[in-house]
Amino acid sequence: QVQLVESGGGLVQAGGSLGLSCAASGRTFSSYAVGWFRQAPGKERDFVASISRWTGGWNYYAGYADSVKGRFTISRDNAKNTVYLQMNSLRPEDTAVYYCAAALSESLLRSVRGDYWGQGTQVTVSS
Repeated sequence: QVQLVESGGGLVQAGGSLGLSCAASGRTFSSYAVGWFRQAPGKERDFVASISRWTGGWNYYAGYADSVKGRFTISRDNAKNTVYLQMNSLRPEDTAVYYCAAALSESLLRSVRGDYWGQGTQVTVSS
C-alpha cells in the first residue's frame, strides 16, 4: 500500500510560482510512476504531469500536459519518498485542487487514473 500526502498549495499572484510536494509512504515507492493532476470547480480532473518509476538507473521520463509545458517541472527524490511539482508563471486558469497519484503503469496516469491518490492541496492564482 502507498499513502500519499500533498502539500505546498497556497495563494499566489499571476506570474508567481509555487512548489508542491507529494510525500509517500512505502518502501516500494520508487517502483511507482507518479503523476500530478488538478481539478477546478465544476470541471473534470485533468492530467498535469507524470514521472516514471525508478528502474535502477539515472534516467526517467517526465510528461506534461500541453497547458503546462514550459512552466511546470516534475521531479522526484526517491530517498525522501517525495515527488515535486514546481509551478512557474502561474495563471488564474491554474487555480485548482492539485492531487498526486501513484501507479505501476504510467499509462494509467496519462488517462487520469492511479492506483493510489492523495487528498489534494489547493492552489489559487489571483489576477
